[in-house]
Amino acid sequence: MSGPGYPSPQQPPYPMPQPGGHSMAPYPMGGYGDPGYVAPPAGFQVGYQPVPDQPVMYQPGPVSPALQQGQPYGAPVAAPVSVPAGVPPGLEYLTQIDQILIHQKVELLEAFIGFETNNQYEIKNSLGQKIFSAKEKNDCCTRNCCGALRSFDMKIKDTADREVIRLIRPYRCVSCWCPCCLQEMEVQAPPGTTIGYVKQDWHPCYPRFSIQGANKETMMKLEGPCLACNCCGDVNFELKGKDGSGKPIGRISKQWSGLLKEVFTDTDNFGIQFPLDMDVKMKAVLLGSCFLIDFMFFEKVGDTNQRNTVFS
Repeated sequence: MSGPGYPSPQQPPYPMPQPGGHSMAPYPMGGYGDPGYVAPPAGFQVGYQPVPDQPVMYQPGPVSPALQQGQPYGAPVAAPVSVPAGVPPGLEYLTQIDQILIHQKVELLEAFIGFETNNQYEIKNSLGQKIFSAKEKNDCCTRNCCGALRSFDMKIKDTADREVIRLIRPYRCVSCWCPCCLQEMEVQAPPGTTIGYVKQDWHPCYPRFSIQGANKETMMKLEGPCLACNCCGDVNFELKGKDGSGKPIGRISKQWSGLLKEVFTDTDNFGIQFPLDMDVKMKAVLLGSCFLIDFMFFEKVGDTNQRNTVFS
């Protein structure tokens, strides 16, 4: 199974579900929409050229008549789309997609003088359209003294600048030699309402995580390679069922960003792939696990090298 990534201009985008029409088949099966449609190659290709930032035109959910009346003549109007019950506000769009792209912004101050700043990310759909933004909230002392192990709150906002997800990471140990205090992250959506957790599982060699629900019941497992080092290639963390066996049902991929970016900055590109019909709350928790993986294995602070294994 090929990991998700940034699409090339020559590759046709994955079709999105149309209001009142046919929806995509659940991952990883083929058959996107129209029977005559020829499926693109699995995954996305490297070499993505981003399109100009623009909000997603059609968002699910009913549209207020007042907003429709205020639009200029001929402007496209979002049609109402039925949304499953229990979807946290602001996450309705996640019900329509099975892939997410995450791009960390380059911080010039951090790149030139090595002064650690709050990490910022853009979260996009498979077409390169921005759907969310994420920013770490932390103090200067914690960032530069605790490094990649630092605790933080991360706010994820939609295109209307409304906070829809909050990630809370407490300070935890870094090595698998301390199995009683491994990494953990709480995911809230909306802020103040816990929908799940990401918890590191002890293993002597492999990075493993449990994707848990609000009551800390294990829903899925996430397993990475023994050496999480992307030397001219992608690093894949496979998503499996709650017992950790069987074929992968999804993937988080740390994508190779090029030699200069990998050596001189800690800006990262990630792709997340999951079943289309997955519970939207678990999609949000999986999104949070991607940020935890980034901090654990790919965050560089000053002259400190990134961590590659559960031992370092």
